[in-house]
Amino acid sequence: MQPKGPDVHVEEDAARAGSTPHIVRYILFFSLALAIVALSAIWITGAIGSDDDTGGNADTITAVQEEAAK
Repeated sequence: MQPKGPDVHVEEDAARAGSTPHIVRYILFFSLALAIVALSAIWITGAIGSDDDTGGNADTITAVQEEAAK
């Protein structure tokens, strides 16, 4: 630490009380990629196993047909 006038100049490592490893960046990237893959797999397997071939409009079509039948 070197006081120069009213300002105090400190090295980055001394101000942070240690070094800053880049492992956190890799952990965040890996966990984000893992979450995307897991959620995509759940979504795809759910869509494959679904009996609904109307693209999600089956309930709407059924409701319209029931209202028209009344």
